[in-house]
Amino acid sequence: MSSATGTRVVVTGATGNVGTSVVRLLSEDPEVGSVLGLARRLPDWSPPKTDWDAVDLAAERSDLVERFRGADAVVHLAWAFQPTHDPATTWRTNVLGSMRVFEAVAAAGVPALVHASSVGAYSPGPKDEAVDESWPTHGWPDAAYCREKAYLERALDTFERDHPGTRVVRMRPAFLFKWESASEQRRIFGGKFLPGPLARPELLPFLPDVPGLRVQALHTDDAARAYRLAVHQDVRGAFNLAAEPAVDARMLGEMLGARPVRLPRTAARSAIAAAWGLHLLPASPHLFDAVLRLPLMDSSRARTELGWEPERTATEVLREFFEGLQQGGGARTEPMRGRKVG
Repeated sequence: MSSATGTRVVVTGATGNVGTSVVRLLSEDPEVGSVLGLARRLPDWSPPKTDWDAVDLAAERSDLVERFRGADAVVHLAWAFQPTHDPATTWRTNVLGSMRVFEAVAAAGVPALVHASSVGAYSPGPKDEAVDESWPTHGWPDAAYCREKAYLERALDTFERDHPGTRVVRMRPAFLFKWESASEQRRIFGGKFLPGPLARPELLPFLPDVPGLRVQALHTDDAARAYRLAVHQDVRGAFNLAAEPAVDARMLGEMLGARPVRLPRTAARSAIAAAWGLHLLPASPHLFDAVLRLPLMDSSRARTELGWEPERTATEVLREFFEGLQQGGGARTEPMRGRKVG
């Protein structure tokens, strides 16, 4: 139900890794008339056709209905990765906040909801073949991120049953990287004092090769193009998003000129658990357990029904991201601020 001036889109989590790419693409789209970006902290960034509003989804009194009224689509990206030591806090933002978004979409009569799910919603699966969107989405229960993503899949099942007139799209991307996200992701997963220059190949004579550590990557801008397509096209359901090739120690070793060295899972997990327990590392051992069990995804549905194709290989994505780590890559929003450490 687009207006004469173009599609109106509201984006939650608009200042993060995915949000900045989605907002930029939508602001450049001639079919889009206006974009409303919602975030906890307003950015020093003014893309065309875009307005900003400060919203904390964890706050029960957030008036989302009025902000959503008249929108043709809501793209829900807001997510908190930390504090990993306090899962009740992330649950309030990620799960309860998302359910407030879903309820407001229904109350405001928004025709389309595009939700950021994840490969992390999937149950453990194979590393030697790719699964499609029918693979179970029960997550890995010990990891808060996966538990929350899986819970929201069930919440959307109920939402779709109760609101069949709302078109619901669930994006399930692989790990998302870009140059501008490097500083933010270093802070989220490695800690704010981890030196970015450690990503230089000459400082990595070998790479730990942990059994099961084989995942997929995708450029954030490529994921954003899928979100933009989903806003405009009459599609529903889940879409896997990933680039080739799969990322493992051998691929990284060839890219960085480092020799893979086999490291038992227990040794790697013990080191991560010790650092996390001492609050030296934000990434939890529970997330490490989940990553070892994530399936590889088949993105055929996105190619055939959305007309989507990644423009960059996983190798190109990681090269760009490592450059961002070394150079303190960032953007003009608070979550994405650049900082070079070391």
